[in-house]
This record gives sequence, structure tokens and C-alpha cells, in this order.
Amino acid sequence: MEFLIYLVLGACAGVLAGLFGVGGGLIIVPVLVFSFTAQGFAPEVLTHLAVGTSLATIVFTSINSIRAHHKRGAVLWPLVGWMTAGIVVGAALGSLTADWLQGEVLQKIIGVFAISMAIQMGFNLQPKAGGAVPGKVGLSVAGTVIGWASAIFGIGGGSLTVPFLNWRSVPMQQAVATSAACGLPIAIAGAISFMVVGMDAPHLPAWSVGYVYLPAVVGIALTSMFFARFGATLAHRLSPLMLKRLFAVLLVCVGTNFLI
Repeated sequence: MEFLIYLVLGACAGVLAGLFGVGGGLIIVPVLVFSFTAQGFAPEVLTHLAVGTSLATIVFTSINSIRAHHKRGAVLWPLVGWMTAGIVVGAALGSLTADWLQGEVLQKIIGVFAISMAIQMGFNLQPKAGGAVPGKVGLSVAGTVIGWASAIFGIGGGSLTVPFLNWRSVPMQQAVATSAACGLPIAIAGAISFMVVGMDAPHLPAWSVGYVYLPAVVGIALTSMFFARFGATLAHRLSPLMLKRLFAVLLVCVGTNFLI
């Protein structure tokens, strides 16, 4: 039953990754927390496991999402390259920050973030274009901040990267595509960092490598890789406003549950 949940979760995460460039972590982390709680995982590590596992699954989601967007010529690769320089450093710092936080505190932080993202998505809040794309140093600094926050929340960074690129006058479709490409280095650096910092953590369940739970990674990856292509196709055909608002309602419920 748990593995079936992972398969369904992977399908949902894949569609979200391709459609919104959010990497799927906004839904993966909460569901994994609930699933791991039901499986009886130790409260001290289950939230860290959910975050680290989410980052590991986004590796697979991002690859297929990137391929789909790249075929349409929408990925701005020079931006991806310079942001990645900062993302790797930020993701490593984020995993250390998350490891330092207690599980309950980390859940509350994720809850606040989920509600904030719900408000942003539900009301379609986007910063007004404020000038050209920054230079190499500016992109690297932005990548560091986005990588740090993404590693704490277990996300691919799309909910942060897309608004940033929009603010710097990048068109929406290119912002989503470039965000999806940035999600890959975030996921790789974050997942490896969570494996390393959690290697000696007590109370880890069997089949864990640090803070990454392998059965969940396999189950989610199997379906997310296919559905990410489907989501990317929809992103170029549909207006996602209504889907974003429905997703926002879900995030409010998840965030509220985490907070209480």
C-alpha cells in the first residue's frame, strides 16, 4: 500500500513539475511526512527523511521536464549555468541548516512556506518586471539563496526561481523552462548533502541512505518521469490559472495541518 502511494505521488509530482516548474516537492514533502508517520518512522527523523527523499526524486522529475522544455527551445542555458554555481553551495548550506533544526520546527517552517506559496499561487502574485537579467555575480548570488531555501523545503526551487526570473523580465514560458533546468542541480546537490549529513543519524529505517528513503525514491521516480513530460506539454497548451488556485487550496490545508 505504501509503494502504491509513492506511485500515485510520483504521477502528481511529475505533472506539477512540468506544468508549473515547481519540481513537485510542494506536494511530495507533505505526503511523505504523512506516509512516514503512518509507517511508524521516528519523529526525530521523518521530516528530514521526507525533505531528503523529495530532493532525490526531483532529480528524475527534472530530467524529463528539462528534455520536454528544451525541445521547445525555452530553456535559457546561460542563466542556468551561472545560477548553478550558487545553487550547489546554497543547497549544501540548506541541508546543514535543516539537519540543525528539530523535526517539529522544520515541519512548522515548511507549513508557513506552503501557505505562503498558496497565497502566491492562488492570487497569481508575480513581481513586476524590474529590469534586465543580472550579471554573472548576481545570478550566482540568486542561485545560492534559492538553493539554500530549496534544500530546507525539499523543493526543486521553481516556486522561487520563476518569480525571480519574471521579476528580471524573463517571459513566463522561458522562466518555467529555465526554472525546471535549475531544479536538477538543486536536487542533486541537495540529495547528496542530505545523504551525507544524515549518514550517522539515529532511528533511520531500513533502506535509508542518510536522510533519503530508497523505496519512496524508486516508487515516485517510476511514474514522475513519464508524467513530467505530460505536464510540460500541458504548460505550452493550457492556462494553468485554475489549476494553480486548486493547488493553492491544497497547500493551505497542508500548511495549516503542519502548523497545528
